[in-house]
Amino acid sequence: MISFKQNNEITYDDKDLMEENSFIGAEIEKTPIPIFSEIKDRLPQPIWENHEDYLDCYWKVWEIAFKNLYQPKEGTGFITNYIDAAFNGCIFMWDSAFMLMFGKYADRIFKFQKTFDNFYSHQHVDGFICRQIEEDTGNDVFARHDPASTGPEVMTWCEWEYYLNFGDKERLARVFPCLVAYHQWMQEHFTWRDGTYFSSGYGCGMDNCPRLDEKYHVCYSHGHMVWVDACMQELNACNLLIKMAEELGREEFIPELKQESEHLFKVINEKLWDEKTQFYYDLKNDDTFNGVKHIGAFWALLAKCVPESRKESFIAHLNNENEFKTEHRVPTLSKDHPEYNKAGGYWCGSVWAPTNYMVLKGLDAYEKFDLSYEIACSHLDAVVNVFKDTGTVFENYSPEKIEGKFMRGSSSLPDFVGWTGIIPISIMFEYVFGIKPDAANNKITWHINRLEKHGIEKYPFGTDGELTLICEKRNSSEEKPNVTIKSNVPVTVEIIWGENKEILDI
Repeated sequence: MISFKQNNEITYDDKDLMEENSFIGAEIEKTPIPIFSEIKDRLPQPIWENHEDYLDCYWKVWEIAFKNLYQPKEGTGFITNYIDAAFNGCIFMWDSAFMLMFGKYADRIFKFQKTFDNFYSHQHVDGFICRQIEEDTGNDVFARHDPASTGPEVMTWCEWEYYLNFGDKERLARVFPCLVAYHQWMQEHFTWRDGTYFSSGYGCGMDNCPRLDEKYHVCYSHGHMVWVDACMQELNACNLLIKMAEELGREEFIPELKQESEHLFKVINEKLWDEKTQFYYDLKNDDTFNGVKHIGAFWALLAKCVPESRKESFIAHLNNENEFKTEHRVPTLSKDHPEYNKAGGYWCGSVWAPTNYMVLKGLDAYEKFDLSYEIACSHLDAVVNVFKDTGTVFENYSPEKIEGKFMRGSSSLPDFVGWTGIIPISIMFEYVFGIKPDAANNKITWHINRLEKHGIEKYPFGTDGELTLICEKRNSSEEKPNVTIKSNVPVTVEIIWGENKEILDI
């Protein structure tokens, strides 16, 4: 760990927690990179009657993903194999989190989650982690106090999702001090006087979203603004760190985390909520709303900071055809904004895998399962529609049909796996098929909405489980599903269809 000095004073405030960081200086782990053609049969095997294009897209994104796996280079400080963001020769905190959200389904073949280990190995002595690190040199791309230097704080969420899938308490214990130290750095350095958070276009991941006054740079500046998504991401991180602390017996961190969680919940709902439009907004430095309805506000759902009295009116924006209910859901900028771009315009309307996955997970938190299913189907259908024409997947997509068909978003990279792998893998499994794991509680919840035969063979569950989950063809949504469930480990499966449910102990 390096401490930079200026005028003979150390400019870092070392955190005691960093003594627990076991990733810095760890021995380099260079296991062979698996070859897709040799491991394809070991991956989860989806079954979907009369949906061959969807299955072809599923296999294509895995094929691309396995081409983007790399070993660490000597002298970079990287300590383990990783998946590349398929962007510019750097690893990205934001991209990696969402790539790992689908990589979990191949964990027994390649440890996608260890991609994060290369960020932890580059954590500074004060807890800071740069959001972008060069693969050839291991150098941070941004200085610590640059508004674009880090964020969004999504690693905590991703590690918790991993725990739900695998119940790996050993990993949870190892990453916990790194995550707490990083969160404490954010709390100290990326907040205003009232404890609210700021970011930048690059820092929040939504580069050119038109949320700042024109005098500020859309990508690099914080604009002296309270950033609604940054506040909600930090609230979500607080809540998950509390859960981790409870799981691990690290109660010493809970009081401070609960204090911040309660404060953020209060300030978000008092300062960032507009009663007139029933929406959360960024707050400008003159204490007025910027009036920009963007997808970042929906982090409120995942952070569970929407009070019951506001829940229905806020979620209704996702069903408003003048705002976020486009032909391909969900655009990153509301249709009623003057800079909304039906071709996408990057973050001026494009539909992106990471933000859609966030919306879906947030709807789960409020038990809006029918709406999450509708949005997931819209998203997957559009992506497969483009795949049929192009043979690949893209960085982002148009929210509307152009010349009669869905299109890749403008300024969108091809073969982007990359986070677009979430869509034909995680979104198909978890939302279209409706299969959601909770390995920590040895349970699977299966929301069955499809009528055609569908399911998954070789479905990984927990440390050693492998399941077959198949639903036969039905004639109506009210017909009780005829399911085949096989497992090599004991598991409870809750099947839900329509207003009905059944619990099976396998």
